[in-house]
Amino acid sequence: MPATLLSRQVRAVLEAEGSSGSSVTDLLTLVDEVVLECSSSAETEAFVFQLEEQLHQVYDDAVDHASLHHIQVFLAVLRHLSPILPIFPWFDLVLRPALREPKLPVPAVDDAKELILSALRKVDDQSSDKVAEFRCRLLDLYLLDAFNEGSGEDVLEWGELDDLQREKKTRWKSNLEEILLKYGQERPSDLMTEINTHFATPSSRLQLLILLNLYTSVPSFQSFAAVLATHPLMSNVLLSLQLDNSSTLCTIGLTIVVKLLPFLAVEACEDLKAMLPRLVCILARVLCWKERPPLTTPQSPEETIPEIEPVVEDTAPPLFVRDDLSWEVLQLSFDTSSSSPSPRQYYTVLYYLFPCNVLRFLRSPVLYLTTNKVESPYTVDWDVALDEQKIRSKSQTLLRSHVCHPLIIWRDAADEIALRDFWAEYDVARIASESMMLDIRNTALGLRERYESKGPIVNYQASDTPSLGGSSDGGRTPMHTMGLATKEAHISLEDMIATSVALKSNLNLSIEPVGSQWPGSLFASASDSPARPSVSLPSESRQVPSGENIPSHVAQAISGLQREVLLLRSELNLELWLSRENVKHVGRLYQERILSRDAEVERQGLYNKLRNYRSQVAALEAELRSHKASATSTKERYADWNTELQKKLQDFRDQKKAWINEEAALRTADKEAKALFEAQGKLLAEAAAEVFKLQTQLKESKHKIDRLHDYERQIEQHVKVQRLYDADFANFNERGDEMERMRAQYRQMEMRLHSLQETQTELDENARVYRRQIQALEAQLVQAKRKAEKPSRRAEDLAAFVVEKKKMLEVNAQLTEQNTNLREELEDTCAMLELLRAEVSGKKGLVSDPRASPILYA
Repeated sequence: MPATLLSRQVRAVLEAEGSSGSSVTDLLTLVDEVVLECSSSAETEAFVFQLEEQLHQVYDDAVDHASLHHIQVFLAVLRHLSPILPIFPWFDLVLRPALREPKLPVPAVDDAKELILSALRKVDDQSSDKVAEFRCRLLDLYLLDAFNEGSGEDVLEWGELDDLQREKKTRWKSNLEEILLKYGQERPSDLMTEINTHFATPSSRLQLLILLNLYTSVPSFQSFAAVLATHPLMSNVLLSLQLDNSSTLCTIGLTIVVKLLPFLAVEACEDLKAMLPRLVCILARVLCWKERPPLTTPQSPEETIPEIEPVVEDTAPPLFVRDDLSWEVLQLSFDTSSSSPSPRQYYTVLYYLFPCNVLRFLRSPVLYLTTNKVESPYTVDWDVALDEQKIRSKSQTLLRSHVCHPLIIWRDAADEIALRDFWAEYDVARIASESMMLDIRNTALGLRERYESKGPIVNYQASDTPSLGGSSDGGRTPMHTMGLATKEAHISLEDMIATSVALKSNLNLSIEPVGSQWPGSLFASASDSPARPSVSLPSESRQVPSGENIPSHVAQAISGLQREVLLLRSELNLELWLSRENVKHVGRLYQERILSRDAEVERQGLYNKLRNYRSQVAALEAELRSHKASATSTKERYADWNTELQKKLQDFRDQKKAWINEEAALRTADKEAKALFEAQGKLLAEAAAEVFKLQTQLKESKHKIDRLHDYERQIEQHVKVQRLYDADFANFNERGDEMERMRAQYRQMEMRLHSLQETQTELDENARVYRRQIQALEAQLVQAKRKAEKPSRRAEDLAAFVVEKKKMLEVNAQLTEQNTNLREELEDTCAMLELLRAEVSGKKGLVSDPRASPILYA
């Protein structure tokens, strides 16, 4: 089918705005046929080029960019043409606007995503460079064009947008994330390589880690976790946790590593052991994290910053990255005060997998790293970079908040690396759940649920926790808000203890809402109260001009909100992942509980049967001793009888097997016969209906048939006459051909006769010569005989005469034989000549006069 016809069909469907779904379906069916025809054709490139030009023309002329129907139809056509049509030129024209459109139907969005994924799946040599460039562009769009939660400029721009634009940006980012995640599930190595390429840019690391956090949460991540273990991206992520100074980046990176450790323990255990020294280095770095001092800003332009109390400066020397690493350090992600990342969950999982090595590292960090030959990423050695005393003091809280691991007693650090891992038969869910149970808070909750009585479970609220000091408000502990504007914070010791006990008891809490969870100093102006913050943020109706500076307290509030949202999302992602793995682990434990309960019941039944069997064995042993004497005499007869029974049993089995096979064959034949009967019944009914129709048609066309018979007789007579004419004409042609052949043969025979006559003449001449020689030789022979009759006086003459006579006899015999052969050849030649003359004249017997032959005159 020509490309022009297909483009006309597409144009017709687009111009028919209210067309039904059948026309679109017919168009897609036509497109599939074109693709199938093009795949088997040799002129694919020329057809594809012409088709692409025609589709561009249709898109420019007939597609209304505001019509969702047009976009949906064009995406469907491109989706069906994707096996032969290049997708890269259509990305900016069709796919990118479609992925931004929030009102576009889901099937059309799926078509756009599938087109992009199909373009990324191409692996041939011609398009490898284009695919790599397109993959890099997609990631650039995700980092630079999509909404970035870690960028203050993007947040301010977000505040200036209306609802439609916000929805477009949200849809654009979610679609890009879904495309990258799907592509990462199909080609994990390619996606990780591209992420690793962009990871060298510090401003992109936070956004890439957010993407990696989503990537590690997909259900199928376990199947390609081993790829990440050996990929350079994993090394760069660990290096970022060691060197970058952004607490938000470190928090999200720790969340990713916490999720990765169970996967690596199951899928890539040896690689996990190899990166263990770097993991404990990250633990030390997080424990000794240097917090930035809180930023103090004036509440109004007239108010000056009050002097603060002197802070004890950190005496640790600054650490600089080695030049050979070529690593650009990310200093901060948000321009606001931030707390240090929490190492609790990271330490819990690491302590669960390698308890002895973790404790050995905390005991002597520098010695552990030096023993394992870990090179320092800083310009100084480990003894200068690590503060062992600070690491020990900071790790005391973690050590006291976790229960003792049993392997600490049974193994040491070397055995932990060399021997078989205890989690070798575990799955990811079990490792994640059991590692969380090492935390003393989770352990207390688990033990309480395990050993508490079977009475009704009481859900305690935080408000019902008894106060240590005895409150008059029904045991409710009031929590007072405090502001940061003052230099001192007045907090009751009773409130602190009650709150700490309530939070660490893992009970159900009832949180009373407060006016604001953010400090009033970040929002309040000079005339506002800290209890009722009032911030004038950009809205849809009020936009901040581009040249106007944003107040510093508003910028700090936005940065704080951004960082809090990112951390809450990361924590929510981790909690969702942990809850999913816990559900898997609970299901496995429930199954093991059922199996263990069934096994206990079965064991008890087996024990009862064992007691009965023991009593029976004792009785049977007594009976056996009484029958031993008779058993010896009947042993041989029993063997013969057993053999005979085995033969009969085998015969019966063979007979039964034959019966079963025969029964199966009969059933099959019966089914086939029934099916045949049904088919024959159907055919008979159809034949009866057909006969009825034919009889009706016969009656209707009786007079036509009579006339047809007359016509057939006339046609038959004409055919006979035509055949006779054709036969006579064929005979005439054959006679003509035969005459031509005979003329050719006659000419050949004349030439052969002429040659034979010449040969005969030569033979006659030779015969005359040979006769003369014979006569001469006979005369010589007569003379020789006469001489021989005379007595010879010399023996030499007699010997010469004998020799000459012998030679003459030999020559005479040769000539006689040659003469006989010549005569025979002459007779054969004469006979052949007579035959040729008879054939030429067409008569037998004597040769006729050549002039009597009509062929010669012809």
